[in-house]
Amino acid sequence: METEFIGIIPVIPTDSIERDTIWYKEKMGFETFFADKMYAVLFRDKLCIHLQWHSGTDEDPLLGGSVIRIYVKNILPIYNEFLQRGTITEDKFRKGTEWQTNEFGFYDLNSNAIFIMEDA
Repeated sequence: METEFIGIIPVIPTDSIERDTIWYKEKMGFETFFADKMYAVLFRDKLCIHLQWHSGTDEDPLLGGSVIRIYVKNILPIYNEFLQRGTITEDKFRKGTEWQTNEFGFYDLNSNAIFIMEDA
C-alpha cells in the first residue's frame, strides 16, 4: 500500500500560545486539540493550524525558518523512501507522540522544517 497525501498543515509562529489559542477560538472558531507552552494544535472542521512558540532569540525552536506538516495516511512507505534517499535517518521516526501522531521530520537547504505525519 502506498502513502496517501491528505493535506499540508501550516505551523504559525507565536510568542504566546495561551493568548493565541484564545484568539483563534474567539475570532475564527478553532478548537484547541493540544496545547502546552511551546506548541498547540487547533481544528475547525477539516482545517488544522499549528502554533509554535517563536521569540527570535537563539533559543527559538524555529531558528529563523518556517515549518510545514504534510498530513498522510500510511506513513511507512514514504518514511522508507526517504530513508533510502538519505533524506532522513532511522532515529527521526517518532511513534505515538503526545499529540497523537506518528511522524518524522527534516530540514531543507534553507532551514525550513518539513514534517510528514499521520494520526497515531
